[in-house]
Amino acid sequence: MAPEIRRELPPFMQIANHFRQKIIDGEIGPGARLPSIAELSEEWGVATATAAKGIKQLQAEGYVRSSTQGTFADLGRKQTTGSDRLRMLRVGGTGVRPGERVEILGAGLEPARAEIAAALGIGEGIPVIRRRRRYADDDGVIAVSTSWPPGELAASAPELLAAEPLPEMTFGLVEERTGRRAVRRRDVVALRPVPEDMAPLLGVPVDTPVLTLANHYWDQHGTVTEYAVDFLGRGRPLSAEYDMP
Repeated sequence: MAPEIRRELPPFMQIANHFRQKIIDGEIGPGARLPSIAELSEEWGVATATAAKGIKQLQAEGYVRSSTQGTFADLGRKQTTGSDRLRMLRVGGTGVRPGERVEILGAGLEPARAEIAAALGIGEGIPVIRRRRRYADDDGVIAVSTSWPPGELAASAPELLAAEPLPEMTFGLVEERTGRRAVRRRDVVALRPVPEDMAPLLGVPVDTPVLTLANHYWDQHGTVTEYAVDFLGRGRPLSAEYDMP
């Protein structure tokens, strides 16, 4: 079925949105060739200048590279956030991009300190699950991510306490065992000094200011299922694109 142009967004942006999402979700893998300008023009029923503008938008955002041989998906050093990984998991069955490596650094129970207790809506000192992982690719560290699901989930999903990869990720495992599906999130971006235990993992001095992304996830009942904080690797940009109503 041919794509249908929607009138609420400029056609070039609809083309960019379409291919951006496919690249993020892994439907178009790294190095895969996108249709030519002429092919896009015919497929979408737009002028070649409009199709070319859509590709230039993707280039400007860092999702593709173009050469005399064509246009190819290339995320380069773009950041993959927790919400990106959740979307990738639901679409393609994995939250890891091709070329990425995941190292599980630790898992277990710990008393909730103030920040974690407030995020999960529980009392300080209540046991929570703590999982830490490091994402890397050929360019180095992408992010060091620590997540804190409520400790009560360990009864239904004891795998959360093991320092082993979870093929379905925390989101998928919790949904499978409890039926609690992540349906809403909040992202908070901030500069934070790198703590002593994180510095060697990121390869930066202690107290170096780095970009962080904190994620809250709520289930269909309005209860927080996970709080996570990612410390981004050096030189990793963080970007987001949204349709404007």
